[in-house]
Amino acid sequence: MNRENPLEAQPTPNRKEKILFLSVPESLKGPIETVSRGPAGAGFTLDPTIPIPVELAPGAEVLDLEELSWEMILAGMIRVVAEEPEGTNALYYRRFVLAVKPDILAEFTAAALLKSHNGDYALALEIIGLLEGLFPGLPALLLNRALILEEQAQARSELAEAQDLAYKAYQSLLELHPPFPPGIFNAGFFFMKHRNFEEARDCFQTYLELGDDPEKQEQAALMVEEIQKHNLDDALFREAYTCIREDKAAQGISQIGTFLERHPQVWNGWFLLGWGLRKLGRWDDGIRAFRKALELGGDTGDTRNELALCLMESGDWAGARKELETALWRDTENVKIISNLGILALKTGNLQEAAGFFRTVLEIDPQDPVAQAYFKG
Repeated sequence: MNRENPLEAQPTPNRKEKILFLSVPESLKGPIETVSRGPAGAGFTLDPTIPIPVELAPGAEVLDLEELSWEMILAGMIRVVAEEPEGTNALYYRRFVLAVKPDILAEFTAAALLKSHNGDYALALEIIGLLEGLFPGLPALLLNRALILEEQAQARSELAEAQDLAYKAYQSLLELHPPFPPGIFNAGFFFMKHRNFEEARDCFQTYLELGDDPEKQEQAALMVEEIQKHNLDDALFREAYTCIREDKAAQGISQIGTFLERHPQVWNGWFLLGWGLRKLGRWDDGIRAFRKALELGGDTGDTRNELALCLMESGDWAGARKELETALWRDTENVKIISNLGILALKTGNLQEAAGFFRTVLEIDPQDPVAQAYFKG
């Protein structure tokens, strides 16, 4: 870009990012005409009457025309269509971006998932939001949003809002017409993780009817069989889970107790009982329930983590550490388990070790509120 034709710039009102709208410079016409002759840009024609949005560099208040780049132009267009998907020139800006950068969907999706894996959930969701502006209504993007929110909810289990957002994202996937089988399949596993077995069963049964991936079909059939075999779609189980999750532990314990009278070999029932007892501070009873869950086949990181919390509160710090270390061996980046190891180290007076655990948590998830509260650097 150069100064041979000065650009007329007007700031965008009421926008957080610094976006300027520029008249089309002569220096841009040649390059875009070259791009539009390629496969990705076929049929795209530059319209000199439509202003070009440009995103300024962070902290910049004015545009240095010598610094004007394709990246700034594309960033400006992407921001505009993300914030105003039905705007006057939104379709034109989408076509412009895709003509210049035809691989943007794959590139930005990979970046979002990498950011999510690294614990930067806010940026990951922001990137997905930008793509949703470029590709409105694309089911794959809604699924990626749900997966990122699910990962955030799992990493920050103490934040009910994160889980609620993940749940709403999956509900939106289930409401798509026509149905989107990959989203239905993943929703099934999301509901399984949160012990909403009735909805999980419905998702897997629907996938068996609509899905075309043989491996996923086999997994879905196994999940339906597992749920029905152990009566996990029983109304009592669902109601007990809801009560305990909503801090009505006493009522939930009563309901899960009735369920266990009918199905005493279902480890999920003993886990739910232990969870409710732990919430009521009945540590010894919780320990017995979680150990029963382990005995019946519920040897999961969640079971051992919950058992460790009860052991910790009952004063069995060595037992708690053993359970947490076993859980961590199975799930090496579970920040909930690592945080609990840090809290246990604090209780036993090992401040240096505790700082190491909390530092590790923040390396995985820089925004983790538990580690931030305990780790002072």
